[in-house]
Amino acid sequence: MRSVVKRGLASVLGLATLGVLGVTTAAPAQAAVSDCPSGYFCAWKTDNTTGTMFKTSESKATLGEWNNAFRSVVNRTSQIACLYDKEDYVPAVEAGTDHVVGPDTTGGYLGFGTANTGSLKFVGTARECDGNAYPAWQAETAPEAAGFGDLDGDRKADVLVRDEAGRLWFLPGDRTGRMVGTGWNDADALTRHGDVSGDGREDVIAREKATGKLWLHPGTGTGDFGARVLIGTGGWNGMDRITAFGDLTADGRSDLLAVEKTTGKLWLYPSTPTGTLGTRVLLGTGGWNAMNALVGAGDMNGDGHPDLIAREASPAKLWLYPSTATGTLGARVLIGSGGWNRLGSFLAVGDFSGDGRADLAAISGGSYVIDGVPGKQGWLVTYQGLGTGALAAGRNVDPDWDDLNGAF
Repeated sequence: MRSVVKRGLASVLGLATLGVLGVTTAAPAQAAVSDCPSGYFCAWKTDNTTGTMFKTSESKATLGEWNNAFRSVVNRTSQIACLYDKEDYVPAVEAGTDHVVGPDTTGGYLGFGTANTGSLKFVGTARECDGNAYPAWQAETAPEAAGFGDLDGDRKADVLVRDEAGRLWFLPGDRTGRMVGTGWNDADALTRHGDVSGDGREDVIAREKATGKLWLHPGTGTGDFGARVLIGTGGWNGMDRITAFGDLTADGRSDLLAVEKTTGKLWLYPSTPTGTLGTRVLLGTGGWNAMNALVGAGDMNGDGHPDLIAREASPAKLWLYPSTATGTLGARVLIGSGGWNRLGSFLAVGDFSGDGRADLAAISGGSYVIDGVPGKQGWLVTYQGLGTGALAAGRNVDPDWDDLNGAF
């Protein structure tokens, strides 16, 4: 069902937050779009919003006399409206029968060629019209704790996803999910890799988009997070590829890497015993702007030190930068010869295959190809780590990782 409905006047898909509930009533005859009140979804039996108007601000499993009678609609709520051809929110099998209508801010409306809709449901994201707000994530139990990737201490690699409404979901590796936060769309960079605060639990670092401040969200060991703590007072908007790396300095705490936008320099920000960041150290003198992804992937080559994976924008090669015992990065090793720009983002959460070696996952972009067919966006692709720094061939696992606002 998750095909976005668009109309000539403007797109009808938008982001949403939860709204208020209301009742369904009938408006006077010859109502128009302007008569649809704020906070309501309205519909007409004509294709030009004339005649008797239906309005509601709550989900309706059945529509009574309005069943399969919608020919023009407008959504003036703050939520996504899922329009089902069948009653009781049952998705249709036929493509193009159901519709996803987002909040409208233009004063326009959507006209259907034929009357439709047997039920109507309000949700936070378009994904929820035909499934969960989060995708299914499956991880095997690792033989031992890896020190990162496991937010709840069960030796399974966990994933965090942010949906388009800004809600944060914890995926514990058993194909289920649980919401652990709201309002996360305020951040334009999110990263995690191990314990920063020194309490033995994995944390999240977020950059606030509006202020350039850097915040630490301490993990509780259950997949939830405590009150955030300011660890960077400003200026972080001048940095790119903010990446939680792991313990590069060998002091038992996870460190942070970032690329300076204006110079292309790579900087190390070591964690301190108080959970803050120490004085930065130059790791790379320049040229790091040529990398369009940095990934703190853990110990990929089996030497006991965390390693960095970087994707070169052109010619889209994948490089492994092994860390050294002295807190620097060694000579890079090619682990992917080309085509890696077809992946939209990377997901490094440790050993999800259960063989004791760090793995890598990715979410495909719009140019990804499966069986010779391009445009396979939103697939979860997994690469099993071989323990030598190299990766096994990718496996296309699940096509349901689209329509998210980040996974890490």
